[in-house]
Amino acid sequence: MPESSDTHIGDRLREARKRRGLTQRALASASGVSVSLIRKLEQQELRDTRMETARALAVALRLPTSALLHHGDAGEGAEPGEPWAQVRAALAAPPHAPDLAGAEPTAGGLSDALRDTERLFASDRFTELATVLPHLLRDADALDTDDARARAVRVRLLQLTGWLLTQNRQFDAAAHALDQALINAVDRLDGAATVTTQCWLLLRTGRLAEARTLAEQWADETEPRLSRATADELSTWGWLMLRMAAASVRDAREGQAADALRMAGAAAAALGREHTPGEDWLRTFGPTTVVLKSAEHESVTGRPDRVLEAASRVPIGDLRPTSNNRNRHLLDVADAHVRLRRYADAVDVLQEVRAASPQWLPQQRYARDILSRVVRRRRTLTPEMRELADAVRLPL
Repeated sequence: MPESSDTHIGDRLREARKRRGLTQRALASASGVSVSLIRKLEQQELRDTRMETARALAVALRLPTSALLHHGDAGEGAEPGEPWAQVRAALAAPPHAPDLAGAEPTAGGLSDALRDTERLFASDRFTELATVLPHLLRDADALDTDDARARAVRVRLLQLTGWLLTQNRQFDAAAHALDQALINAVDRLDGAATVTTQCWLLLRTGRLAEARTLAEQWADETEPRLSRATADELSTWGWLMLRMAAASVRDAREGQAADALRMAGAAAAALGREHTPGEDWLRTFGPTTVVLKSAEHESVTGRPDRVLEAASRVPIGDLRPTSNNRNRHLLDVADAHVRLRRYADAVDVLQEVRAASPQWLPQQRYARDILSRVVRRRRTLTPEMRELADAVRLPL
């Protein structure tokens, strides 16, 4: 990955080391990275290093890895899509890039690095992810895909990358990442998890019939016996039914949507609780998830009173503030308030989302649409409304 335009990784490494009061030799001892490599980075003889090496140095310095890989914030004024140029390039690059300084990537090391990075995905930290992902993708390409663990790590990274790029409207790159994840899926459930995100991508690009067909095909092939199914099987199948329902309701097939939502509800009832397969927060499914999606369906069909009724049954305080569930649901709640002319309530909900996920909200056209309707119907705007208009990039 090209170095940052502001400072070199060596400059950031030297500054962080000095701030911690460490010599190069002490940092080498704490991190397991050779003194020679640390010296070469700080003297800018090397432009970059492996993700595992950067992570080892960051852990020893008690810093996020992204703080070494990138300095500063891209800022909200950047052109849409600009932060993702290096991620797109890493996805398109041929495998087995030239060796970089530092330890050769290993499945275990990359798995640890990815685990550290998942909190950035879960909290919508897009700026940091745009910095870290190219390094992860490059190192994943250098792994031996004949090794089962290496393959699983690479697929998980591609799944998350596809989800993130879909979130940020980088649809072509997202499709490429998800196609690669599906090709390399380690088993049927892993493939179905990728398909769930593919269906979401199709929904976001208006390809409703394709999304419905894909979800239905995979749901038929993975349908479990509810009385014997494992929790992972129920979660995976339940999400496919939710995608099928979402595509159907948007395609004015309310009967099919209701049937699919009812079957998802049956899977959730069999689980009896929210379940997260393999600690994969993207695949969390259960009774609360079904209620969230039920509210979404009521929103799509223009029944704001039912949206708020469903919302009253959602334990918002118990939900993690991620774009995958709570935040998207809260946009439906804000939209319902606007439809019912409760503009102050809608603004309060949008402020709540902004506080939880400030980098996510500006990417949401839905949020801009909601706030634009508030603005049109108000003679004057409160300071909070003006701040929100700037935050969601509402055109003047």
